[in-house]
Amino acid sequence: MHYPTASLTAAGTAPTEDRAISLRRIYDQVLERQPYHHERLQLAKAELAFLAGKLGVRRFLKDLGQSAVYLEAFYFTSSNLKFIERCFKHFMGRAPVDQQEMRLCCDLLMKHGVSAFILSLLDSEEYRKAFGCFTVPHPRQLAHHLSPRAFWESHVLNQEQLGQRGEVVPTLVWHQLGLDCNAGTCRPREVVAVGPTAAAPQEVPAAAASRAGQMHRPLTPKSTPIARR
Repeated sequence: MHYPTASLTAAGTAPTEDRAISLRRIYDQVLERQPYHHERLQLAKAELAFLAGKLGVRRFLKDLGQSAVYLEAFYFTSSNLKFIERCFKHFMGRAPVDQQEMRLCCDLLMKHGVSAFILSLLDSEEYRKAFGCFTVPHPRQLAHHLSPRAFWESHVLNQEQLGQRGEVVPTLVWHQLGLDCNAGTCRPREVVAVGPTAAAPQEVPAAAASRAGQMHRPLTPKSTPIARR
């Protein structure tokens, strides 16, 4: 899927046709696809309010990010660190800057839950300056990056197809370990065989490749609704 970098704004006065285009762009950015029929039924109330101009983009994203549709697609199927990375991609248009930012977000997620973490992104000063209340989030070309690695992280993450690199190891981790996770299973990038009896490289499941990425989450049953703010 191609992720456009051009901004798209849907103010409250925008006609319904323009808001419908914005809605499709939101799904492409946040779900990385269009919702299935049964998912649209779950999102119908928020969709109708958005199309009628009663919700802005940021307010709709708060509903979408805390919905069962988003959580089923990205939270319950991923490690905490992979989920955090995807949230940065979907809502902030960039990758986490470094391990420190990842640790702070992981601490917030584990102590206060999914809703608190997602709202912290959407209510942040960075989000307000980048997208405001009415602009659809998109991959950002920042004016400057803290390092060449930070630029590379965002570039790779924004080009990543859903499930392309598994559900556990975030981009920030797998390249530091010298692994290739492009097929969803992590393995060393290069293995030089020595002699005719050298063993073939053994694939390392993503879950075992990054124990740091598979951090424990709060014991919240899958059926328990996430509290909204």
